[in-house]
Amino acid sequence: MKKILLTISCLMVMMTACVKENPFSKPFNTPYGTVPFDLIKTEHYEPAFEKAMEEHQSEIDAIIVNAQAPTFSNTIEAMEYSGEMLTRVSSVFFNMLNAESNDEMMEISQRLSPKLSEHSNNINLNEKLFDRVKTVYDTRHTSGLTPEQVRLTEEYYRNFENSGATLSPGGKEKYRELSMELSKATLEFGQNNLRETNAFEMLLTDEADLAGLSESLIDAAVAKAKSRGKEGWLIDLSAPSYIGFMKYSSRRDLREKLYRSYSKKGVGGGEFDNQENVQKIVNLRLEIARLLGYKSYAEYSLRNSMAKNETAVFGLLDQLAEVFGPAARQEVKDVESFASQMEGGEFHLQPWDWSYYAEKVKDSRFDLNDEMTRPYFELENVKKGVFGLATDLYGLQFKKNTNIQVYHTEVEAYDVLDENGDFLAVLYTDFHPRDGKRAGAWMTSFKEQYMRDGKDSRPHVSIVMNFTRPTETKPALLTFDEVETFLHEFGHALHGMLAKSTYGTLSGTNVYRDFVELPSQIMENWLVEKEYLDKFAFHYQTGEKIPSALLQKIVDASNFNTGYLTFRQLSFGYLDMAWHSLETPFEGEVRTFEQDAMVRVKLLPVMSEACISTSFSHIFSGGYAAGYYSYKWSEVMDADAFSVFKKNGIFDKETAHSFRINILEKGNTEDPTILFKRFRGQEPSVDALLRRSGINN
Repeated sequence: MKKILLTISCLMVMMTACVKENPFSKPFNTPYGTVPFDLIKTEHYEPAFEKAMEEHQSEIDAIIVNAQAPTFSNTIEAMEYSGEMLTRVSSVFFNMLNAESNDEMMEISQRLSPKLSEHSNNINLNEKLFDRVKTVYDTRHTSGLTPEQVRLTEEYYRNFENSGATLSPGGKEKYRELSMELSKATLEFGQNNLRETNAFEMLLTDEADLAGLSESLIDAAVAKAKSRGKEGWLIDLSAPSYIGFMKYSSRRDLREKLYRSYSKKGVGGGEFDNQENVQKIVNLRLEIARLLGYKSYAEYSLRNSMAKNETAVFGLLDQLAEVFGPAARQEVKDVESFASQMEGGEFHLQPWDWSYYAEKVKDSRFDLNDEMTRPYFELENVKKGVFGLATDLYGLQFKKNTNIQVYHTEVEAYDVLDENGDFLAVLYTDFHPRDGKRAGAWMTSFKEQYMRDGKDSRPHVSIVMNFTRPTETKPALLTFDEVETFLHEFGHALHGMLAKSTYGTLSGTNVYRDFVELPSQIMENWLVEKEYLDKFAFHYQTGEKIPSALLQKIVDASNFNTGYLTFRQLSFGYLDMAWHSLETPFEGEVRTFEQDAMVRVKLLPVMSEACISTSFSHIFSGGYAAGYYSYKWSEVMDADAFSVFKKNGIFDKETAHSFRINILEKGNTEDPTILFKRFRGQEPSVDALLRRSGINN
């Protein structure tokens, strides 16, 4: 018995030590409090979440039982400062789930999902806590609060209201049930998409299958095959591989095979099929919206946006469809006509033909293609150019810091310094595809900016992409579109890094969805400015500047197929709104519904088995539900805002300072319409977008 008790005692000591050794259990003792990735193991996450939720609930309970009358300080601010450990572990886990995932991480996320939903509901549905929040909210304009404190109070009140706090006891229980189901379904949707994307590969073993591909694409395909222990040339569904093959392969049969595989993700049956998840997510969102008193999810969601309602959203989509329609349809005719000439007879353009023949038209019309510009867009030079733009506009400096731990050997960390040389932020960069990384490109944060006890706690921001990899013979040479994506995500990063708010909830990119894309999309404008390209576009071998003739071609081609590309974005916006404007539960066939939703902006034949919705992560697992229109909404603003730079000079310090203090630093501390008007001097107008696109209204 003594031996058994001793063994139990030892185990308890070991368990206690394990808890103490969990790196999430206390603030990180690292440079700037950055994440100690070298110390974090997968087995740390679940116990850390359990402890963090327990701690957070204790802090919330203390607010609830506080005998003092509710004030901003003892209720709203106390909630804002609660849950530090939960924020710490959540930011790392969910960022890794997107950028460095595996089956074990996905399984953990599925176990955590209902627990996190329950924890959130326990807070948001607590009647006594909501009473305290409401008391502060009702007196917010008469209790001496600062404008930012009023804004934070309103944000907390809206969050409670949107999360079922005003429902009856029966309604609250129903909300608990629905929100937990929704959390599980959205998580499963994203994981199915990642797994099916990773599962596909097209291994080519005959050199004839490489017809039309550039040397850089062939080298990348060889490297990809070798990395998986195979011989030949491997093409998969990652962006550089898929887009490059569709654009340059002259093998129409292989383009069709690849397209069909890509467009059937989540709809082909089997374990990764997402059709049921689409229906479940749409109907759960609708049921939640109706439970809260709204006729549709879009009506519920759009209240907290610049657009405010479905009428404004559809108004913009319809307006752009009308004015860009003639150009879009003419562009398709031009490409189909060129294909007919090229193939020596009548040719009917199919979806798998578009990228290939459109690229041929562009090359013919402008003598320009990716392989001509790639040598001037070597990744290291592009980094200097992108970082250098922030230096020119805002005086920022970027210094690589190898003392900051990273989560993968390809990731780099930088100290970002302001114009005075003071520390501003940490920036992580992660550029290339991996099996554990989801598709696309995004900016995220490991830590938000906030101020507390007189100290400005600076943010830790990350930008994650899926760019062309280096090969055995060449460094990473980017396409024009990849450089544009880099600038886009870096714009989000600037929004996070330059944040200057008191509270993390209002800081950086925590703004309305249809405002958040303004700081990112405006950055893309510089890429077609000769004065900017001349600063960093040097040949990776010779060091020669990009020739002025090639620069001019890039500028001349900047509006190539702008109608088609606008219609493509509009199709996603219409599809998103169709799903989320439903007022009755969806019981139909996903593909049929989808095709009907996008019919107004249809330009090419639709393959009967193709489906966008089943892999449309933006709206079904990425936070853009009833919000995809935001890209076009923000594009109107970015064109209007950049016209000020064009008028005053694209590196004009005064204009940049105004954009910084009115747009980038403010976060969600003021209404975005007011902020834009303060910078621009007027409300946004679509006219600047039409002028930039060469469209006559």
